[in-house]
This record gives sequence, structure tokens and C-alpha cells, in this order.
Amino acid sequence: MNPIEPKLVLISLLVQLGVAAAVSSSLARSTAFRRLLLLPERTQQQRLKLVALICAPLVLGVWIRAVVPNFLAADISLATVILLGVIVGPSAASVGAVALALPAVLHREYLALPVNLIAAAVAGAFYRFVDVEAVWSFSPMIDLSLYRWVRRNLRRPHLDRQVLLLGVIGLLQLCASELSKFYPRRYFALRSDNLLLLLAICAAAPIIVGIPLKIWNAIRIEDKLEQQARLLLEARLDALQRQINPHFLFNTLNSIGSLIRLEPELAREMIVKLANILRVLLKNREPFVPFRDELAFTDDYLAIEVVRFGEKLRVVKEIAPETLDLVVPSMLLQPLIENSIKHGLEPRISGGTVTLRSRILRGDRLLLEVEDDGVGMAPERSVASPGSGIVRPGNGIGMKNVRERMEVLYGSDAVMEMESRPGRGTRITLEMPIVDNVELGSMVTAAQAARS
Repeated sequence: MNPIEPKLVLISLLVQLGVAAAVSSSLARSTAFRRLLLLPERTQQQRLKLVALICAPLVLGVWIRAVVPNFLAADISLATVILLGVIVGPSAASVGAVALALPAVLHREYLALPVNLIAAAVAGAFYRFVDVEAVWSFSPMIDLSLYRWVRRNLRRPHLDRQVLLLGVIGLLQLCASELSKFYPRRYFALRSDNLLLLLAICAAAPIIVGIPLKIWNAIRIEDKLEQQARLLLEARLDALQRQINPHFLFNTLNSIGSLIRLEPELAREMIVKLANILRVLLKNREPFVPFRDELAFTDDYLAIEVVRFGEKLRVVKEIAPETLDLVVPSMLLQPLIENSIKHGLEPRISGGTVTLRSRILRGDRLLLEVEDDGVGMAPERSVASPGSGIVRPGNGIGMKNVRERMEVLYGSDAVMEMESRPGRGTRITLEMPIVDNVELGSMVTAAQAARS
């Protein structure tokens, strides 16, 4: 077989880089590939599926190279086998090595199979004995890798896995090129008698391996950032939910303390009610609960307040039956009711009425209202929230907590408004989308994962 022309070698190297980038980018857009790539641990079956997705277009490239004269760039099988070895391990990579060697063997290039298997075994050692992050952070920019290696070793000499992998890939390519010189009809690899061209061939191999690693590592980093954002959001939501409990407990214990000497029986009744409430609070509460359960919780809270206020506190419920099975954020109503009693009815000598309402708007929105006929508040305490559908009602802990949780869970798709007239009372309106099971699952999955 005649030596490969230098110009053809250079063109082939450039095209190989383009093939590696194009195949890697195409796979990165595949949902099935991304799902397999992002798994923290893979079964053998999942590794084989990943190998199949990577090898499928490249096996065709080996076949095209074998049957089309001077179309050498279509074959990047050696670099692909090395890539498989470092990301799925030697056993699964060996399956890919066999698949990539098959078209060559059918064209009597019998050394392709043992060379691919050796490359899979050598590269697979990195999968077994080297930290996975060291593999994914491998840089195809040889000059930068060498520069970093020199800087690190000037301070503290040690074996650098990045440079070791770079050297192993280059050495495997050098051996393959030399083997192709001696057995040109039994094995194919880009080769040249020109030392500079041979160095270019060996230098291109780590780049061909590194391009997919860089593209796919960007997917891994993006996924990690999304996970961190979800965990941060759930941590914020969990902190807001837990913030209510000590606030409510503090107020209730103050009420019990004021009754324990003068009216011990009432204090005992309040303690029993408080125990019921704490039993619910100490459970691992979900971000969403059925509206029926939320009402049951507020009934226990109102029972404590009725004991405290006596006939001065009246409760009216105008609840649409079709809203009872809808889901709402947990601990949503209690802070609003507490705000109405504390700031609306308690300052009023004759007390007053708290009214709870619920109904469905336009078939896909849930409307909740908490209204009192207390003293009301000054208009300046209701502040507009820029960029969202929520009006910030007051600055109390409970009210602020509800507002922030609505923003976290629904974003601008929720509305929280306050209408208050001094001496006439206050009405707080919550409007939120009705969440179906699919949407609910996506909203609470991260929270469940964090808690587990």
C-alpha cells in the first residue's frame, strides 16, 4: 500500500476533529443519551446502551473508510475505544471495540480487533483506578495541560493523571501508526514517515478524545447547577415552612401562660389542642397538602383562639365543596388567620368575625380569602411587589412568610392581595393555579430527594 500523502493526512486530521465534535454534539441533544450520561451509577445494561449510542454512527464511519478510497477521516475508532474505556470501563468498552473493529475485520484488517481490545483495556484502567472527575476534567488543549503540569511539579513533584492520560492516548496512537506501517493491509491508522506529521497525528488523538469529554462534561455541569438551584429553592422553602412553627408556638404558649392561673381548665384544653397541632407539625410535612387537611389544621388553631377570646371571636366558613380535594401549600391559612386576629380583632374591644372563603375561578384557578371586620390598617402598610403578581401585605413574619412561599412555589403565576379599610376590616385574597398531579410531582420531587 502506498504511503499516505502529507496533505491527505492533514485534511484527515481536521475532518476527524470535526467528526468528533459533530457526533458528540448530536448525542448531547439526545434525551436518552443525556439520561444515561448523567446517571451517577450505571448498571452493565445501561453501560452497553451508552456504548451502542456512541458507536452506532462511528461503526458506519469505519465501514465507509474501508470501502471508499482515500476517505480516511471517517475512521476514529481507536480514539472512540479509548473514550469508551475512560467513561464506561473496560468490559463495556470491549463490546464497543468489537463493534468498531467488525467492519475492518470484514475487509481483512484482522489486527483491528486485538488493537481495539488492548486500547479498551488500557483506557479502562483509568475508569477503575482514577477519580471520575479527573477523567471528565481532561483537557484536549495539550499546551495548557503541559503548562499546568510543569507549574504543579515545580512546586510539588507528583504523578499527574491528566498528563498521564494524555501520554497514554498519544502512545497508543503512536503504536497504532507504527503497526499500520508494518502491516498496512491488516490494520489501518493514519501514519507518516515525516516526524512532524507523526507528532501531529499523535497530538490529535488526545484532542479527538477530549472534545466529547468537554462537550458532555458541560452537560454534567449544567445538570449539577440545576440540581443545586432546585436544592437551594427547596432549602429556602423548607426554612420558610419551619419558620412558622416557632412563631405560632411562641404565641400559643403566651396565651396558655396567661390562662394557667386564672382558668386552669381552659389552659388544659388549650394544651390538648396544642398537642394535636404539634403532632401534625412534627410530621415530615410535604410542601403541598389537600385543602381539606389544611382546613382541619386551621380548625385546631381556631379552637385555641376561641378558647382564648370566648364569644368575642366568631368564625364563618364559606367553602366551596369542589375545592376541598385541591392541593394548596401547607401552613397557608394559619398565618393569615393569625394576622387577622392579632392585628384586626384583638385591638377591637368587641372582637369580631373571621371569614374563610374558597372557590374556583375560570376553571383553573383557586381563590382563597381570609377576611375580618376588625380595625383594619393604614394603606401604606400594603406595598406593591415589583415584577410579580403579588402585593406585599404588611411586614409581619407570618404574612411575609406566606408571600415568600407563594413566590417560591408559583412565581408570578400567583396573586396575593390585601384590601384594608381603617375601622372596616381587612381582606386578604390568594389566587393560585390549580396544580394537577404531573405538575405537583415536578414541584415536590426535589424536596423529597433532599429529605431522603
